[in-house]
Amino acid sequence: MSQLQNFTKGFIRENPLLVLVLGTCPALATTTSSLNGMGMGIATTFVLICSNVVISLLSDLIPDKVRIPAFIVIIASFVTIVDLIMQAFVPDLYQALGIFIPLIVVNCIVLGRAEAFASKNKTLTSLIDGAGMGLGFTMALGLLGAMREILGEGAIFGYKFIKSDGILVFILAPGAFIALGYVIALVNKIRKTSK
Repeated sequence: MSQLQNFTKGFIRENPLLVLVLGTCPALATTTSSLNGMGMGIATTFVLICSNVVISLLSDLIPDKVRIPAFIVIIASFVTIVDLIMQAFVPDLYQALGIFIPLIVVNCIVLGRAEAFASKNKTLTSLIDGAGMGLGFTMALGLLGAMREILGEGAIFGYKFIKSDGILVFILAPGAFIALGYVIALVNKIRKTSK
């Protein structure tokens, strides 16, 4: 597989949220707005890229018996960096995302890529995989957040363009499931027609 294919597989073909249906908890909880979705996606992308690179570099040094705990410590280190940076520079977004930032440590997308890909591949390939999967996840969260914000509030990135109130259910938890279902259906339609 070429580096370009490795990078782009996270967008549609193997999108972590829309195809593999991983990371649904933060996706449903944090996408009440497009800004929150993008913020969560960027934070996860940073952790994915950095942890993939470090795990790829250290994979020969980590004994098999402590492989998963070592991966979690590496991932937790980068999540701590993200947590502190967001708290210092984007406190409003930090407050909105709340507990879901520290929960990136146990996000199955990050740990799954570390185990299935980064520990078995070279550093550059692992970096590209982390970037592709992370940006695909960010795209999915941004799309889901935008859809919910447009339908629920008549706004996008906080800019209100519809004067009347939106459909309240899309800002609430049931709306997250409805919106995710429609986005997954759209992606499945695109995947079937592109074969």
